Amino acid sequence: MKIKYLLCFIFLIALFSFKINRKENQQSWIRINLLGYPTSGTKVAVWASKENILPSSFELIEKLSGKTVYTSTDIKFFGAYGPFTKTARLNFSGFKETGEFFIRANGILSPLIIIGNDVYKGAADFCLRYMRQQRSGFNPYLKDSCHTHDGYVLYGEKAGIKDSTHFNTSGGWHDASDYLQYSTTSANATYHLLMAYRDFPQVFGDEKQANGLDGKNGNADVLDEAKWGLDWLIKMHPKKNIIFNQLADDRDHIAMRIPKEDKQYGKGFERPLYFITGEPQQRGKFLNATNGTSSTAAKFSSAFNLGAVLFNNVDRAYAKQLAQKAKTAYQFALIKPGVTQTASVKSPYIYAEDNWVDDMELASVAQNFGKNKLNQKAIVNAFKYAEMEKITPWMQKDTAAHYQYYPFINLGHYELAKQSTKIDKQKIESYYKQGIEQVWTRAKDNAFYRGVPFIWCSNNLTVSFAIQCAWYRDLTGDESFSELEQANFDWLFGCNPWGTSMVYGLPDWGDTPKDPHSAFTHLKNYPIQGGLVDGPVYTNIYKALIGITLANPDEYAPFQSDLAVYHDDYGDYSTNEPTMDGTASLIYLLAAKEAAAQPKK
Repeated sequence: MKIKYLLCFIFLIALFSFKINRKENQQSWIRINLLGYPTSGTKVAVWASKENILPSSFELIEKLSGKTVYTSTDIKFFGAYGPFTKTARLNFSGFKETGEFFIRANGILSPLIIIGNDVYKGAADFCLRYMRQQRSGFNPYLKDSCHTHDGYVLYGEKAGIKDSTHFNTSGGWHDASDYLQYSTTSANATYHLLMAYRDFPQVFGDEKQANGLDGKNGNADVLDEAKWGLDWLIKMHPKKNIIFNQLADDRDHIAMRIPKEDKQYGKGFERPLYFITGEPQQRGKFLNATNGTSSTAAKFSSAFNLGAVLFNNVDRAYAKQLAQKAKTAYQFALIKPGVTQTASVKSPYIYAEDNWVDDMELASVAQNFGKNKLNQKAIVNAFKYAEMEKITPWMQKDTAAHYQYYPFINLGHYELAKQSTKIDKQKIESYYKQGIEQVWTRAKDNAFYRGVPFIWCSNNLTVSFAIQCAWYRDLTGDESFSELEQANFDWLFGCNPWGTSMVYGLPDWGDTPKDPHSAFTHLKNYPIQGGLVDGPVYTNIYKALIGITLANPDEYAPFQSDLAVYHDDYGDYSTNEPTMDGTASLIYLLAAKEAAAQPKK
């Protein structure tokens, strides 16, 4: 027995030494999902080499024993991609054992591979840590309050509100590593959290109070976090004729700081509240392209309706308030059909949302949430909007402006399909399929199955696309895109050219962001656990952005290319800044993955 363990120890030392010795001059790599693979799911690693080399076979080596436990020639070969000359997909889906392993091919070893039914357990709750850290008002991470004086109104004349009138809008989440707060991203994040609890309640725990501090309160933590979002949305929609689109603006970017109070807006510690007018708004020299009231207000309505259903057995009075707010928000969305964009003062960068019918589709069908008898008029309206935008446009265009097509997935299609008769359901399902096929057309020619464009916040698009693939599979039973779905999920956790997870601290044993564009980490070394960073961008986009200077040598320099770049560097706000709404979407996806990985009873 002693000899056996001695041999295992010698093997692991040799394995570690092999990896270290190869690293300096390494020209080939094996990229994996660092978080792990479910036992019965799709399991693929990617071979990536700067040499003209491809493996003819590969093997799995058990970490504990050092034995080869699986050998395969199930390899799909590809050519160049990014910085690599040769690439290939190594498929080990046929291996059904649990444990810890390495892949070896052509003498190259992968990082540690974990296989099991619980590989994603707790991941969704882990990412909730970032959401709590993003709280404005009382911040449970800092155990302190910030932005308690918000805010004063701009553009409120249409509702009979004088400029600079104060409304209490303290609360909600800071949008990213700055402290702006946008209604459109907050409403979408709130909806995703509510939807995650509705669809996968079994995966979430109760370790926090409603204020985010330690202690159980009888509600799942994800529901507490969703309520934090709902409470702020109520403040941003205080009356039936008033909805605010954003709190603060890009004057926030004056300096990085830990959130306290801000006084760069000319009115003490209050920050500006931008009323939705349905018309272009200009502060400084920048004019947005707002032309309606629908996109933001419809997102409010959907979140309120879903919240009303989920809180009906928790707090009846609160649920009733949400239901009423859902109605008035929907009516506000109809005032002037069109899109509401954010406003900027000093910088040309805004959330340039350019579509709104997807939001109205979801808001229409959401009127039936929790109803025993479906409102057919709501379904007819939802279909009308669905026909106006069958496919989320970035899937066809392979490019987009910043947040041009937001959210990055048509949420309404999924909800509408579940309320439709067979023929109409199949029609909606075909819209999802067409969008997936558009992306697959681009993805099938590279080993990473990458068909999502490298635009700003590409990781958010990746999460949304993986969710769409899962929903299509759930609605139809069609498994045709299962490997594409898993490839997009794997990309987020290390199966990408850079070999890194895109989520801070997840998994804690793997390569994850360490130096994100965040005041929490940069100024105080506070971990921002669970935050999903923006992700790689096209190299030509990166080179054109204003004010990016890397603070440290680029540890991923060997993997940058003319195609795309990613930096784990505080100085790069385009690829390494975490976002609240992207993280909320990821929480839904992780909850779905955890639920699906469990063996069927």
